[in-house]
Amino acid sequence: MNRPLQHLARDAPVSVTVNATCKDRGGDEERLVCVAEETPIAFRYNHFPYAVMMATPDDFEDFAVGFSVGEGIVAPGSGLPDIEVIACDDGVTIDISLKGKDLHRYLATRRVRQLRGHTSCGLCGVADLDDVARPLGRVRKAAALDTSLILPALDALRRWQPLSRQTRGAHASAWVDLDGELLIVREDVGRHNALDKLIGAMMRSGSAVDGGFCLITSRCSFEMVQKAAAAGFPALVSVGAPTTHAIRLARAAGLSLYSLSRDGQPLQFTSPESLEEPICPEPAN
Repeated sequence: MNRPLQHLARDAPVSVTVNATCKDRGGDEERLVCVAEETPIAFRYNHFPYAVMMATPDDFEDFAVGFSVGEGIVAPGSGLPDIEVIACDDGVTIDISLKGKDLHRYLATRRVRQLRGHTSCGLCGVADLDDVARPLGRVRKAAALDTSLILPALDALRRWQPLSRQTRGAHASAWVDLDGELLIVREDVGRHNALDKLIGAMMRSGSAVDGGFCLITSRCSFEMVQKAAAAGFPALVSVGAPTTHAIRLARAAGLSLYSLSRDGQPLQFTSPESLEEPICPEPAN
């Protein structure tokens, strides 16, 4: 198996060791515990503030590109923006310089998130319902996914999650090719951030998005589907179950959506042909 692309140089440690007291029946025991770093990261476009996200302080350039794609500001294939990463005592500022069509798109739909974005939230600070569901085009139809590859890929992914192994407090997103080989892996304390970093890493490396699937270790809410569809991913596989909104959005975008059942078997919720299939409400007891 090829080694996933290396992380960029880190400007801050992504985990630290702290003291904790283990409480058990045999008496208290002092232990050293490794916990994940969580840092405020401010996004600015052409020096104008846009959002502050809580995230693991690494892979800043990947995060900047992937976040911009997920927000609908930078279009895949439009070229990479100039990025400046500025570290300070209170956190990290990422200044993204937009040009051409990306700049016009940003100015035409400009919004500023009003609140800090927590690691668990993909919509924090969105001020209006109109900003929640952005129009998405149909993703390019790709080769059918061999579902027998999903569980081996998930097993392999666990070996490429050092932050999760150290802290038990991080999510991962991975790109897997149609042979089941992991090509790129990114981790973060926030599931949305991990996906943003994966999208950014793929764009920055020039990786094709039509020859594989995205594997995420978290549940699948609609904004995870929105990010995947914005990046042009043809298939998304989540460890946790999707929501109804996620399924509807995946169908509208033509994205194939899978998750694992309670017994660990792959479940397919949508395919490129499932646009008109209804979602039936659960029968009342």
